[in-house]
Amino acid sequence: MKQKLVQLIYLIFGDPKKNSLEHRLFNAISLVNGSLNILGSIFEETTEYSHRVILLNLISGTILLIMYYFSRFKNIYYVLFWPLNLTILAYLSSLWFLHGGSNGGNHYYFIPALVIATILLKNHNIFFIYAFYAFVTGFLYIFEYLYPNFIVPQKDRDAEYMDLGGNYIFVQILTGILIFILSRNLNIERKKSDNLLRNILPESIADELKMNDTVQPKRYDSVTVIFTDMAGFTQIAEKMTPEELVKELHFFFAEFDKIAKKYGLEKIKTIGDAYMAVAGLPTPNHTHARDAVFCGLEFQQFMKKQKEERQNLGLPTWELRLGIHTGSVVAGVIGTEKFAYDIWGDTVNTASRMESSGVPGEVNISLDTFHFIREDFVCESRGLIKAKNKGEIEMFLVKEPREV
Repeated sequence: MKQKLVQLIYLIFGDPKKNSLEHRLFNAISLVNGSLNILGSIFEETTEYSHRVILLNLISGTILLIMYYFSRFKNIYYVLFWPLNLTILAYLSSLWFLHGGSNGGNHYYFIPALVIATILLKNHNIFFIYAFYAFVTGFLYIFEYLYPNFIVPQKDRDAEYMDLGGNYIFVQILTGILIFILSRNLNIERKKSDNLLRNILPESIADELKMNDTVQPKRYDSVTVIFTDMAGFTQIAEKMTPEELVKELHFFFAEFDKIAKKYGLEKIKTIGDAYMAVAGLPTPNHTHARDAVFCGLEFQQFMKKQKEERQNLGLPTWELRLGIHTGSVVAGVIGTEKFAYDIWGDTVNTASRMESSGVPGEVNISLDTFHFIREDFVCESRGLIKAKNKGEIEMFLVKEPREV
């Protein structure tokens, strides 16, 4: 029942995923006010000037409903900003003359009208909007003072106070609803922004950036960096469309993200079909090497499973080269418009060489990482392996965790 009600609301006013706050509010204001004006013309109390009020309600209500139609179903609303505001102002100004002027309480409606105009503002000049509304209300007050005979007075004191009190209460409720809509959407947008920032940066780094507008680079004496690369993927990718290529990489990297998160690693970046993550920052710990190796083993298990499934389906397959190295790095945020959390240092370069010198389908680690995890994993020495620009480096293949 609740879901159907939500779907009905989205159908009438617009889907938040497809329509902006301004667009949905425009739909709501034009539909609700247009409908109320039409109903008001039906139930208007018969008086000497009631035919004028009825005609005013019918005309303004029809105009507003036409605007709702174009906004909701033709997706045209931004160019209707001024027509909507002028229609509302013309309607309120006319009621000012027909319902007792300022003594009838109609001037209170200019407050939510200004709030609505401000919400719908977008690229319009806010100072001009405020000045325009101030001019209209000021003109009406002065005109009423200079030419009181143009104002249709209330029938009696009771009617005057009923109108005054009713309008005041209604405007309070309407303004409260508008403020609620604004605050709720502000919280939703803030949450979206925070989540987006935390998807780009580690949580503690994101909090520091929000508080200080900058992030101080920080040195970490001991972290473990993991690099991966799809062996043979480049040749296969040449036969794929760009859409297929992105879809394939997204599938694998999305799973890598889950595994990395499981073991507390911080994903740094992807470059083409390469994936880089680090354990031991931004919160230092003593298990970073162990966490990274467990992560690497699970990466390879996932890749082997996918290879078997693809072979059974007759699809092209590839394997993963994976290298791990432990050492010190400097971490920080670069950029002012598009933030990127990155790490620098010889440890990063060595980890990259561990990957490029690795064996497809295996977890290749350096001697420094081996010293941290030798008690927890069964490893096979590869001896000294020549690495580009690094000379010979002693490397090991991690086979499996040791039985406890």
